[in-house]
Amino acid sequence: MTNWIWRGAVLLWAAFFAIVGLRGVIDPASYSETFNFSITGVAINTLRADLSAFFIVASGAAVLGALLPGWVRALLVPAALFGTALVGRLIGAAMGDPTNWGIIQGMIVEALTVVLMLASWWVLSRVPVDAAAVNSAGVADDMR
Repeated sequence: MTNWIWRGAVLLWAAFFAIVGLRGVIDPASYSETFNFSITGVAINTLRADLSAFFIVASGAAVLGALLPGWVRALLVPAALFGTALVGRLIGAAMGDPTNWGIIQGMIVEALTVVLMLASWWVLSRVPVDAAAVNSAGVADDMR
């Protein structure tokens, strides 16, 4: 039961960021609205490609990790991507980059994402102890 709660949380997270990524492919100006920055000229193509790839790859890896038991390590991909983004923001803030509520909000989302993905990876990668495999002393047969 607990595994399904973790899987559900990851899948909801993945659905949200897949929408953000796909929306950015179709309309890169949506990133300006969502993240409160503007970009013009040929740089819009870079924004369309790079930021969309970030969100689509992260959400795709999360879906694989949540749904395929043999691929649970795929949850480490979004953890690494969002963790790297968080470290970059922290370095920028420490070096004096302008910071506003949007940057702080992004850092909170990135930190929560790292926690969700690492916790989900941890829980979903544990082998459940089958009640039938526990001996009369309460010790799992494979643990002796």
